Parts: sequence; C-alpha cells; structure tokens
Amino acid sequence: MAQQDTRLGILLMVATTFVFAMQDGISRHLASEYNVLMVVMIRYWFFAAFVIAVAACKAGLRAAAATRLPWLQAFRGVLLVLEINVMVLSFVYLGLVESHAIFAVYPLLVAALSGPVLGEFVGWRRWVAIALGFVGVIIILQPDDGVFSPYAVIPLIAALMFALYGLLTRYVGRVDSAATSFFWTGTTGAVAATAIGIWFWEPMTAPDWVWMGALCITGATGHFLLIKTYEVAEASAVQPFAYLQLPFAAALGLLVFGETLRSNVVIGAGIIVAAGLFTLWRARVARS
Repeated sequence: MAQQDTRLGILLMVATTFVFAMQDGISRHLASEYNVLMVVMIRYWFFAAFVIAVAACKAGLRAAAATRLPWLQAFRGVLLVLEINVMVLSFVYLGLVESHAIFAVYPLLVAALSGPVLGEFVGWRRWVAIALGFVGVIIILQPDDGVFSPYAVIPLIAALMFALYGLLTRYVGRVDSAATSFFWTGTTGAVAATAIGIWFWEPMTAPDWVWMGALCITGATGHFLLIKTYEVAEASAVQPFAYLQLPFAAALGLLVFGETLRSNVVIGAGIIVAAGLFTLWRARVARS
C-alpha cells in the first residue's frame, strides 16, 4: 500500500481543481462557438484513449474491463456524458460563476440520496445542513426578485446527475476496483458521446483546434492528478479542497469572460459550501 501523505494530497487536489477550472473555461469558449455535443464528443475521444492507456500500463485491459456489474457500469458512463453536456450547456447560458455556484450543491444531493440509493443513515444534523444548502440555492436563483431565469435550472440538473453518478460509483465500488470503474467510465462514455455527437459535426477553425487540444490535455491532466491525489491521501482529508474549483472557475469567468458577480450569488454560494463542508465533516465523524 502506498504511504499516505496528506499534505501532498491536498496540494494535488488544489492543482486538480485548478486544471478542471481551466478545462471548464475552454469548454465555455468552444461551446459558445460550436455545438456542445460535438465538443464533448471530441473531448471524450481523448479521454477514452487516456483511460485505455492507463489501464494497459497498470492492470491490463482484460483485468480493467472485468466487472460483475456491466450494465450498471455502462449506465454510469452514459450518465456522466449526459451530465457533462448539461453542465457545458450551463456555461454557455449562465457563465462559469453562476453555474459553479449552483453546481456546488451536488455533495448535499449525494448526502440526501445516500439513504435511498445506498441504504446509508443520514442524521438530523446533515439533513439540516442539506436544507440550509438549498436555501443557498434559492438565494442564488432569486425566484421572487423578478430576475429568475429558467436556465438556472440547468446546473441544478447537472448537480443531480453528478450526485447520482457519484453514488453509483460508490455502489459499484463494493464489487469492482476503482481501475475498473475508471475504464468503463471512459470507454462507454466515449461510445455514448460519439453516438450522440457525431450527428452535430461542424468544421472548426485552426485556432479552435488548438483550443480543443488544450481541452483534451487539461481533461487528461486533471484526471491524472485526481488519481494521484487519492493514491497518496484519504478521500475524506482532501475532498473539502475540491470546493476550490468554484473560486478558480469564478475568477476565470470574471477576468476572461467578463461575467459579473452578484451579491446574492456570493451569499448563496457561501451557504452552500459551508453546508457541504459540514456534511463532509459529519460523514467523516460517522465513519470513525
């Protein structure tokens, strides 16, 4: 077993969130110029190649593909593709700031759904935190202020899909290795992304092919850093730092895309993140 190094794990998680934020910024640029489905499809081609290369170097393709839950693993892969499409669409309509502010609710959705999906017990303290988190969402959406946009529902749908994906990943993790789940995520996801996106192919300019290359590289780099993070540190120790993707993406939205930062978004996001961190802490206490 690899030696645990929490400090290195935290640094790797910070680097991971930064790279993923850059990936989101590139996705926002490309999806504003080309069809979202095509952008995600090309991104997944590279991701699948990366997954297959990792599997071949570590356990071998046959060992990585071996699963006792093939249909559920395939469903996970398809679900993640759909979630990414929905989230990138949210970047186009809402921007990075508000999309990530609302999407930050997904750990609370994981906690809320862990009971019916995984049969886990969720205590009253975490239920209070979940309720407060959704108060934060309502503050961001401002439904009574006359400025509510139906587009604001898009990142909420993405958060729900990603929460379900995370719960199913934990479920299949009871019988399959992380390497197997990673392999199925990339390969079945690439098949699903191609089946959907190939019908929306558009010619791209040379500069945007460079951006597409950067998107693929940041995607592979982010996943590589994430794998290394969980190799050197416990998930419970580094998971709170995953919230740094929110300020990184927000800074990118403000500085590069000229987005605005409304006070209700800051307040709502703060409540959501605080509630999410509390649920992570309570889950760690419950496990120990």
